[in-house]
Amino acid sequence: MTAGLSACQEDPTPQPESKGTIQGTVVDNLENPVEGVTVEISDVEGTVTTAADGTFKVENVAIDRHTIKFTKSGYLEASTSVSAAKFVDGVATVNVTLQIANAKISGRVLDAQAENTPLAGVLVSISETRNVTTGEDGTYLFEDLLIQDYTLTFTKQGYPTATKTIAPSDFVDGVAQIADFGMGASEILRGLTINELKNAEKWYYNAYRGGRNGDDYPHFDWSTDFMCTLHGFVGWWEEQNEGTTIQIRNRQEDGDWERPADDKMFDSYIYGSKQITADNKILTIKARTHAASAEAPCHWGVMVVDLSDPNPSAVLVGDKQTLASESYTDIDFDLSAYVGKEVVIAIGTFRMETGDYWKQLVLRRLAFGPESTRDWNWLAGTEITGLEGWHLTQEMVRSTMPIAQTSLTGVSEVGGNRDNYRDAYQSWKDAGHIGYWWSFMPVKKDPEPFPSEGFVIKTRHDASVDLTKPEAYFYAKYAIAAGADKLTLKARNFNSANPTYFGLVAITEDMTVTPVIPTFTPGEGVENYLGEAVGGQLFKFINEDGGQGNPEKYATFEYDLSAFDGKNVVLALGVVKGEDSGNEDKLCMYSITLN
Repeated sequence: MTAGLSACQEDPTPQPESKGTIQGTVVDNLENPVEGVTVEISDVEGTVTTAADGTFKVENVAIDRHTIKFTKSGYLEASTSVSAAKFVDGVATVNVTLQIANAKISGRVLDAQAENTPLAGVLVSISETRNVTTGEDGTYLFEDLLIQDYTLTFTKQGYPTATKTIAPSDFVDGVAQIADFGMGASEILRGLTINELKNAEKWYYNAYRGGRNGDDYPHFDWSTDFMCTLHGFVGWWEEQNEGTTIQIRNRQEDGDWERPADDKMFDSYIYGSKQITADNKILTIKARTHAASAEAPCHWGVMVVDLSDPNPSAVLVGDKQTLASESYTDIDFDLSAYVGKEVVIAIGTFRMETGDYWKQLVLRRLAFGPESTRDWNWLAGTEITGLEGWHLTQEMVRSTMPIAQTSLTGVSEVGGNRDNYRDAYQSWKDAGHIGYWWSFMPVKKDPEPFPSEGFVIKTRHDASVDLTKPEAYFYAKYAIAAGADKLTLKARNFNSANPTYFGLVAITEDMTVTPVIPTFTPGEGVENYLGEAVGGQLFKFINEDGGQGNPEKYATFEYDLSAFDGKNVVLALGVVKGEDSGNEDKLCMYSITLN
């Protein structure tokens, strides 16, 4: 018995543990060595940091399995593992690439149940492994991020969990500063509480056109229809030949087929904030459908959220709509109940069945006017004396909302063409592009949105000479005041023999029309140039130079608007056919500033 027990006893003398070295190099995704990376090895006390050449070495490490973590501010954390088999002659070599990640997301969480006071103790997550907790001031901060899509999840006991999506376009200079987020607030529109709606994108203008096809060209065309420059899309949407299309979320692997039918809350929609007046109280939507039939139409509608209401809610305008037509239909919505208010307007689709349910609402135009706008007509309204044929109505002048964007570019940072322009148009808002911030009017001619030198508006080559009516123009409304009454345009043309004729007019809300003549400075070093006023109404010029690499060569036009200080003024900038040149006469706009 004693002998049997003795045979099973362990050797009381411990065997020495094998030791080795873990070493390696850390580089970034540009293959540059990274100095100062903290290297932490499991089961090893302390840490080491990488040298200037990115190398590190840890000696006297047990030859066993280890997890190694690499961290440094401005980079994504990385980790790897080594096993005993990784050690060769007592050395395990581990080389790691760190992703440069110096973007940030910051914001503040408020308690919507307690008069929007800062809310501490909210767990804010961007992934299963990245989370922070709000402090006493309700703020949170994520650092060392890539610029990409994120979903923020807000969690706190006693409050419903909420989410907020972040897109790459939300990052400005590497920082996504998120609007105050209210916990405990109920959704008014799907995914949006009152706090998000207070920061809704503004619909400054009375017409937004979408789609690629040249119906009633050039009034409707890919190069003149800028609805998809807007950012207020929630859910599924797509820019199609026929229009900007609001869809139904319908991807089985994302769980969309499990969504219940809901005829009260939009599945997908576009929304924006707009001042409603007697001049734009009728919204006419030109629409058609895909994937719909008389037996199974697309169900959709228009909702309004009046944020001045003590308890804002999404109110359906008129009846819920059904549409099953591959021909365009004009549908009117009366917004008279909201005259005198700035409200949030949403246009969206309803999921009427669970399971595989697919509908598409194609929006060709949103038109706001004093009455219905039908067919392919321009906006309904009253012509302005002296601007006959411009299609700019008195109602448009009065009800266009002033913009505050005073620095504009004509250069699209993202390129495009007829077959691929959505991403470019989507970039224009954050870039301060004139195509988003001003409204384009293709009276007779389409533009060129993507030249590297700037946005080009132009005349037809075979147009008759007409010094009173522009072939194409942009307009916007500004509150002119001291410090914001000097407009500077930098532009060029593309013809050394034939000048471009163009003009700027200022239109006050009492319909006084005033041509404004600029002072002219040719581009630096440009020898062949022309610049002179024409009849006190227009300006003609030649300056066939200027580009992103030599912006000093653009001509400079300076307009003194101080006579309009204290007034809201619509500024319209357009090209006319000044001579029978046989060419397209072009105005290439590089930048506009107001200061």
